[in-house]
Amino acid sequence: MIQTDTRFPTSAGVEAAAAAIAAILPPTPLLPVEINGVRAWVKADNLQPIGSFKIRGAWWRLSNLSAQERAAGVVAVSSGNHAQGVAWSARRLGIRAAIVMPHDAPQVKLDNTAALGAEVVLYQRPQEDRDAVAARLIAERGGTLVHAFGDPWVIEGQGSAAIEIAAQLGRAPGRIIACCGGGGLTAGLGLGAPDARIHPVEPVGWDMVGRAMAAGELVHAAPDAPKTICDALQPNVTKPLNLTLLKDRAEPGVTVTDDEVRDAQRFAFAQLRLVVEPGGAAALAAALAGKVPVDAGTVIMITGGNADPAAYAATIGGGAGAS
Repeated sequence: MIQTDTRFPTSAGVEAAAAAIAAILPPTPLLPVEINGVRAWVKADNLQPIGSFKIRGAWWRLSNLSAQERAAGVVAVSSGNHAQGVAWSARRLGIRAAIVMPHDAPQVKLDNTAALGAEVVLYQRPQEDRDAVAARLIAERGGTLVHAFGDPWVIEGQGSAAIEIAAQLGRAPGRIIACCGGGGLTAGLGLGAPDARIHPVEPVGWDMVGRAMAAGELVHAAPDAPKTICDALQPNVTKPLNLTLLKDRAEPGVTVTDDEVRDAQRFAFAQLRLVVEPGGAAALAAALAGKVPVDAGTVIMITGGNADPAAYAATIGGGAGAS
């Protein structure tokens, strides 16, 4: 098993990741948006080939594996979007991939991951620890762990979005509002846009990154943490590496409710013609709700579009009970 804590992510690594990703993928659109009378920007990473920004970190990580590591395969943990990023990259590079996914992940994400050729290994959420399941697989089979947010190469790959944003804006962004699960994207954006204010946005009750930054130490999700429709933003705890990178670099975290997320999904559909899954709409939800300032230098990350069809239809139709 590769120990990912032997390497520290850097701004130079983000630049290199951006160049590697640009060689295989076109930049996703940067779209103008008006929020409460103020013009800002939306980075539509839901339009990536796998419907998520996670393809960035997955590609950078897997393309940096040695020939020996590629032959041994990879193991990843994911609620669905990182899974698809790893599966897509593994298929392109000819690497065997096993993905540890929660039993209650949206079926569309489970199906898409399997369709890309990866082996899906289910675990029971919240009873089982997905990292422990992955560790057992690696002990039995060998291979490299490709963590969803705590891997240095993954963090650098996610930060490539900041390089694209600066090129598209023609200047460095002043503020980036980002959906936040374990903190891989926010950490990478902090490296890729060191002068920007980075705002992590998490679901109510699942703000493990925001609480960890405030406490200065890792904070675990409560056993009775509330349900959230943001299935992509439910890690039990962030990693020391992410907390180190975000300390003194990110703005205090904010949280959004399910209703605010649904409002953001409807806004994206009506105003931007974008299909956005709940977890991918959290940053937009915070901006629309006035929880984060918005100005002409603000970029809002839309991070995923792998919406469950029935739940999405209910949300767009105005229903509040969709998950």
